[in-house]
Amino acid sequence: MNATITTHVLDTSLGRPAQGVGVTLEMEAGDGWRLIGQGSTDPDGRLLDLVATGHISEGKYRLRFATGAYFAERQIQTFYPMVEIIFTVRDASIHHHVPLLLSPYGYTTYRGS
Repeated sequence: MNATITTHVLDTSLGRPAQGVGVTLEMEAGDGWRLIGQGSTDPDGRLLDLVATGHISEGKYRLRFATGAYFAERQIQTFYPMVEIIFTVRDASIHHHVPLLLSPYGYTTYRGS
């Protein structure tokens, strides 16, 4: 399996992938965070190239999703202008997939495969 970090955003209010959600990936570094990668979700709601395969290390990571901009583009009000997911990579030799299930007034996440 290739060691990397990916995400997939599904808009549960529409029952389909959330295309065009801005995403940043950062790693904890000292007293702050260091940018690792960024991009937007594709038509399938996926972002697979946040970090080059094999270029992750153990530590804490933060995925930040620009949910406010995503919903504003669709003229939908949202309670969450941004969603942040902080997680720990304990084994940098395996794939880490972090999906986000999103609606204007709620979200959930889990460790995917």
